[in-house]
Amino acid sequence: MSDITRRIFVASGLSVSAPALLGNSAWASSPSSEPRSGRDQASAALLPREQLLFDFDWKFTFGNGSDPSRDLGFGLGQGDFSKTGDFKFAKAGFDDSAWRPLDLPHDWAVELPFVDGDTKGGDSELRSHGYKPLGRRYPETSIGWYRRAFDIPESDRGRRIWIEFDGAFRDVIVFVNGCFVGRNDNGYAPFRFDITDFLAYGAKNYVVVRADASFGDGWFYEGAGIYRHVWLTKLDPVHLGRWESTVRSTLNGAAASLALATVVQNEGPEPVSARVVWAIQDSAGATVATAQSPVQAVAAYGAADFAASTTLADPRLWSVDAPNLYTALVSVETGGKIRDGEKIAFGVRTAVFDADKGFFLNGKPLKIQGTCNHQDHAGVGAALPDRLQAFRLSVLRDMGCNAVRTSHNMPTPEWVEACDRMGVMMMCETRLMSSNPEGMAQLETMVKRYRNSPSVIIWSIGNEEWLLRDKMAEQGAMIAADMVRRCHELDPTRVVSAAVNGDNEKGVSEALDVIGFNYHLEFPDAYHKEHPTRPIFGSETSSAVSTRGEYTTDPKRNTVNCYDGVVDWGETPEAWWTFYGTRDWEAGGFAWTGFDYRGEPTPYGWPSINSQFGIVDMCGFPKDYFHYYRAWWRPEPSLHVFPHWNWREGQEVAIWAYSNLEEVELLVNGRSVGRQAVPRFGHVQWKVTYEPGEIEARAFKKGELVLTQKRETVGSAEMLRLTADRYEIAADGEDIAILKVEALDRGGRPVPTANDKVAFHVSGPGKLIGVGNGDPNCQESDKGPKRSLFNGLAQVIVQSTKRNGVIRIEATPGGGSSSLLRSTTLTIRTRSARSRPSVL
Repeated sequence: MSDITRRIFVASGLSVSAPALLGNSAWASSPSSEPRSGRDQASAALLPREQLLFDFDWKFTFGNGSDPSRDLGFGLGQGDFSKTGDFKFAKAGFDDSAWRPLDLPHDWAVELPFVDGDTKGGDSELRSHGYKPLGRRYPETSIGWYRRAFDIPESDRGRRIWIEFDGAFRDVIVFVNGCFVGRNDNGYAPFRFDITDFLAYGAKNYVVVRADASFGDGWFYEGAGIYRHVWLTKLDPVHLGRWESTVRSTLNGAAASLALATVVQNEGPEPVSARVVWAIQDSAGATVATAQSPVQAVAAYGAADFAASTTLADPRLWSVDAPNLYTALVSVETGGKIRDGEKIAFGVRTAVFDADKGFFLNGKPLKIQGTCNHQDHAGVGAALPDRLQAFRLSVLRDMGCNAVRTSHNMPTPEWVEACDRMGVMMMCETRLMSSNPEGMAQLETMVKRYRNSPSVIIWSIGNEEWLLRDKMAEQGAMIAADMVRRCHELDPTRVVSAAVNGDNEKGVSEALDVIGFNYHLEFPDAYHKEHPTRPIFGSETSSAVSTRGEYTTDPKRNTVNCYDGVVDWGETPEAWWTFYGTRDWEAGGFAWTGFDYRGEPTPYGWPSINSQFGIVDMCGFPKDYFHYYRAWWRPEPSLHVFPHWNWREGQEVAIWAYSNLEEVELLVNGRSVGRQAVPRFGHVQWKVTYEPGEIEARAFKKGELVLTQKRETVGSAEMLRLTADRYEIAADGEDIAILKVEALDRGGRPVPTANDKVAFHVSGPGKLIGVGNGDPNCQESDKGPKRSLFNGLAQVIVQSTKRNGVIRIEATPGGGSSSLLRSTTLTIRTRSARSRPSVL
């Protein structure tokens, strides 16, 4: 460790074990080799910054959007806001004993019952929410109240203390100790309030949050409530500006120069002379470079910019194959004393869009093999535990996906961090395309928050703004120009684009650095010919639809076949990827969508409650399209034959195979029915008459057999099987295990047509937080301890408590299941783990 790094740590009262500081949030509040000092309030003054998780031990109750008497009396009179400190529900003595205890993140929408869409005449608002009762027509279930008591020690006096929300849906009002402290009116951008002046030091304090989900930001399921993390951040009056620290790298031969910058804020009454120190660490925690700024004055209640530079020798580049990360430890000091510090993760890489050659990462051509994704998941709605972000990304990575688009909103920090760690590029999109103050504030927050993330390669300022493209094209051009300009001011290192469903000849497209086409394969060739200097990519493509495990399209059952289902405006995976994959000047594109998502049910309405666009279903179980992408997006040999082999005897069945090998032969019960050459970016298929037994696909390259795959006729379901993504998780109250539930026949083979009901019981230091099955038409509870299998599969999500031990999960036949279905159990071990520093 260098002397400058050692000085940072020692001066702030921390262990000098640098790798121990690579935890969450500010380095100054990360666990050291000693017990968590944030829980010892006497030592809090030694820390320049504390960022405490504020997720545990809240209470919740519903309010009412039309009857103040059922909304804690809020809004009963004109004078609610007339006097500071008079909101009794946010003060001591208020009776919340009937409120429900819970932890955050929390999405109350996923807990609500479904509303029968047939009785509501096709209510578009209901459809968008996936037929959950949210909106002004449903005042009883559209308002939620959260309440929490917490302690503030006397030793915190003199600090600046903020409550910070990573996101809440949607219109939020925050009260502390009876005082109104602020409101926020969007569902995706983070927000915070300085509550220093409203706190009681050395005493109990109370925070209350009213969340109103009556209005929405999108046309898809958005959840309701505090669905992202909340933090309590304690700062010295002299501190680093929020998201003002930047690390910008430039490759120079075998080295990288780093331009380092930040802003120091002084919220004290006296001017100070300050300097900023940077220590750059590699992934092992070794200090590989240092820098410091000149000393300069920061006025009382003012701010000043600080900058420095340094060099990384032989840097390890960030890429999709090797996502190498560095950490900048940034601290500000006055008179030799550390006043504040934070850690910034960053990567060294280049990302270039070329109008003739497509996209280059670190100087090497790379097709963007992307998917668009909303942010919800089976069982938990929009309130995803952090581990679920990495799980979802691993599913997409497994099929060869190397990029994601955050459709259509600023993403949660854990999604971006997972992309940074796992080597997945990102098109990072804001929700509101507008140059009004709210739109610009959301955009600025997104860019500042994520401009150090190496995964982000494109800023997106909007999606399918038809009016700004056509009838209001003049206004669209001006709005886009202002938004692009602001992106460049905040981050001159990345290109700016938008998802445009049109020919890109006017309106918002004029200001864009890179042109994004949504669908419309008839436009890009002509556009490239007419505008040969403008790079092009597919900002949204495909919109193929399918129902996992279904091989006939049946409008009476709301199912779509897994062969070639597609909506009117879309393209099959083969059609869009053949187009983008065969043109060198096309950078690649983003398929709609990676995962199925709640709301916007397509191509059917009620009783469908989610879309069928996903390449995988709501649980992450692959549909057959998944294997098409895996064949053409990954380099290793691949073969997938479908469908299953349980049909009516004598029925004609279409058999398809996806492979990136040269030829595939099909055998039915050992008899060859033909060998076919595989077209590039295509598939092979046969039609055969079903007979019980097996089908076998054999894939060849240069005449040599490389891969085989079989589908067998299986028996009826007789037993259950549970498997988990991990069999040991942290006992921190946050970690999860994701279980797959399968039905097996007597021979232990999965039954692809099983739809048995299964009940679950969880015991030990864990709890069930969600269930799902990927059925777009299933209206069973996502929170109940039971779920039907859908075409042989279901999912259970179990979360740890803060006790180590063994979680036992038992799966038993549910109501209406075959009496032959045998139960099974699975155990997950929870290991002792240091929880993130949290509010007491």
